[in-house]
Amino acid sequence: MLSALSMDLRERVIAAIKAGASRRQAAKRFGVGPSSAIRWHERFQAEGAIAPRPSCGQRPAPAIEAHAERILQVDREQPQAFLHEVRDILAEQGVRTSVSGLWRFFARHRITRKKGLSTRPSRSGRT
Repeated sequence: MLSALSMDLRERVIAAIKAGASRRQAAKRFGVGPSSAIRWHERFQAEGAIAPRPSCGQRPAPAIEAHAERILQVDREQPQAFLHEVRDILAEQGVRTSVSGLWRFFARHRITRKKGLSTRPSRSGRT
């Protein structure tokens, strides 16, 4: 994944634009794309910020966190259930979520979902 361009470069492009260069001229001078210079300048005018916005990454999920107690209760009652089974149980109770959403929820709460002793042993054995 690409990283954001440096703050120094952003500051130089904004300074050149403030000094009278057009956004496209400043972009060409510093070797960045014209659309980048345009976006940086518009954001600087609107917010006064030059720093890059945070990349996507993990964002909090308020919709699923609102049902945290219900999800944890289902996990306590049926610890051996697969995530898709937990999703179906929650759907019956009116909570809509996805398997990947549940997986991220359990990861955020540091809950591991390991197979228990009732799981059949591996046929391939240890390597």
